[in-house]
Amino acid sequence: MPAQERRNIAIIAHVDHGKTTMVDKLFQASGVFREGQEVEDRAMDSGDLERERGITISAKVASFEWKGVRINLVDTPGHADFGGEVERILSMVDGVLLLVDAAEGAMPQTKFVTMKALALGLRPVVVINKMDRKDARADYVHEAVFDLFANLEASDEQLDFPVLYASAREGWASATEATSGENMDALLDAIIEHVPAPVDLGNTDAPFELLATGIESDPFLGRLLSGRIKAGTIKPNMQIKVLTRNGKERERGRVTKVLAFRGPLREAVDSAEPGDIVAIAGLKNATVSDTLCDVSITEALDSKPVDPPTLAITMMVNDSPLAGREGSKVQSRVIRERLLREAEGNVAIKITEVPGGDAYEVAGRGELQLGILIETMRREGFEVSISRPRVLMREDENGKKIEPAEEVQIDVDEEYSGVVIDKLTQRKAELMGMVPSGAGKTRLTFICPARSLIGYQGEFMTDTRGTGIMSRIFHGWVPYVGEIGGRHHGVLIANSDGEAVAYALWNLEDRGSLFITPGTKVYRGMIIGANSRPDDLEVNPLKGKQLTNIRTTSRDEAVKLTTVQPMALEQAISYIGDDELVEITPQNIRLRKRYLDPNERKRNRSAAAAAQ
Repeated sequence: MPAQERRNIAIIAHVDHGKTTMVDKLFQASGVFREGQEVEDRAMDSGDLERERGITISAKVASFEWKGVRINLVDTPGHADFGGEVERILSMVDGVLLLVDAAEGAMPQTKFVTMKALALGLRPVVVINKMDRKDARADYVHEAVFDLFANLEASDEQLDFPVLYASAREGWASATEATSGENMDALLDAIIEHVPAPVDLGNTDAPFELLATGIESDPFLGRLLSGRIKAGTIKPNMQIKVLTRNGKERERGRVTKVLAFRGPLREAVDSAEPGDIVAIAGLKNATVSDTLCDVSITEALDSKPVDPPTLAITMMVNDSPLAGREGSKVQSRVIRERLLREAEGNVAIKITEVPGGDAYEVAGRGELQLGILIETMRREGFEVSISRPRVLMREDENGKKIEPAEEVQIDVDEEYSGVVIDKLTQRKAELMGMVPSGAGKTRLTFICPARSLIGYQGEFMTDTRGTGIMSRIFHGWVPYVGEIGGRHHGVLIANSDGEAVAYALWNLEDRGSLFITPGTKVYRGMIIGANSRPDDLEVNPLKGKQLTNIRTTSRDEAVKLTTVQPMALEQAISYIGDDELVEITPQNIRLRKRYLDPNERKRNRSAAAAAQ
């Protein structure tokens, strides 16, 4: 198929703006699924975690035909923690489909990814989705998107963007503002009309060149590298070599399989030509940003390095008294192999062994990305202990310490804006903007050190009574702002092993809020609740009611406990202090002190105080 009959386009949207549902409707409209075929909703969200959380975690490519033109559509993650996926994928498309909510408009992740796309010269097609919402405000969103593009220094051609109105849930799109429609034809036609065919491509007879923009590990085919063919033709059994970004040869190998995208699936093909997006199997050491090419090529294609991680946790073998009872994979060797396998397929994750063994430093782009990895391992049967996340610092050219900062956008009811501003300014955040966003809400914009946001999400939801929406993206590196206060209260620590008793927990409710329910297995050093005072308190959750043989006319009071809301994984990791760990098993998430023995905890506190 000639390059003129192809369109490569990325679809960009904020979390929960209807991107994956839109892709489903495009598949149906273009005939990817035959009539009557049973198809799962959100076909591009292939993983269980993606379906449960409603987010896209890894970038994926799908392909379909419309009026004789093959459209390669790249579904990109909407969360900033997976921004590395977005940045790489934009280099192999020729246009972007920007999806925005008809009520919420452009959000921070939209701004981040759109900035990257505009800088690459890609022309956007804007789709205002969810026009069926009662609070839709298409004119306002249209103007907001134009202002966003202007602020991002878009060219005149990019500012002259086409706008479509749609409802992915109802399965229609229209070139004119509407609240109902019949099909997706208008959107498919707009993609063909406004997205250019692949340009700057070589001939099919030229030596083969491809820039690797994606990587994954397949249990049958091994390492798979994906990207768009720049020049030449690739066929199975071809001999190729791999060049690093600086032109050094990394390896040579033979292509075992060439996979092209058909619908949401991959299919083996006999050959692929310039402009095609393919996945190649057969190489052992090649990675993202490498050039896969004919053995006669000596210069690598231009590429950008992968953004470095900004957050790290320590993952270690679970050594609690309950270790090994719920998981099947508990050994240090097995954990190490799993982490190295993850690093092979996810270039945004860095694994480093901690001296002394049985512990590994896992660095990534944010709490959500690390949480997804831990949750995946948990479902695979692993038992591990996790430390509090720490921000990775750097030094600038003058030798001064700098740290990562994030741009935080918060939509909150006006009555709660004061407490949010107060809490974040105490955490060394700088208020950059405050504007009304309609319906009695205020939109706040901050520049915050990444450290200040660790553990703030739960506090934010409490302060705003669960009504606030917080979005964040990486802003850049800023001078170190000094110490930031952490948790303001202590914890309740169990002083014995056994099963928690309702009567004991009822008596402990006056001391603070509990994390466990009656019947929960506890051990010495396990954290069972938050203390209402600043210091830690050891308590006995096993103490039952004294029984006597004397009967009285009064009846015993029934024990009524406050309902406990279980902590999510990311909440638990963000909540703990530097001297605490999260114990992760396939069945439970427990909080504990790093040192279970109280005397050992005192010795370490004294040693830490003396070292300061």
